Amino acid sequence: FRVDGDTVYLMGKVTQPTTRKSAERVVEKIAGVENVVNDIEVLPLSNFDDSIRLRTLRTLQNGGSLYRYFLGANPSVRIIVDRGNVTLEGFIANRGDYNLANILARGVPGVFSVKNNLVIEKEMIR
Repeated sequence: FRVDGDTVYLMGKVTQPTTRKSAERVVEKIAGVENVVNDIEVLPLSNFDDSIRLRTLRTLQNGGSLYRYFLGANPSVRIIVDRGNVTLEGFIANRGDYNLANILARGVPGVFSVKNNLVIEKEMIR
């Protein structure tokens, strides 16, 4: 997302249209927000992408220290797949986990490319 004055711009990709609308409704209720521009893209249904998402999830969950990022109802790492192209979003604790996630995701069969947008929490503090 991006904020410009009292306007919030929502960006990203989701698999469900209801998720797109829910995000907009939540942001509209925030004090001080007057306008919401919802540029969230709804990805087309794809069994191919769903299978890659599941294989990538399993690979990362079994990747040593990475399992902890997928615990609970709201995991800190999200996997987005669009036509075989994987994007990793969210927060991760350190550079080693960042690199490991990148390497493991690239090794998943069917993945064409990996865009690693993970934010390293320790580097945010600086």
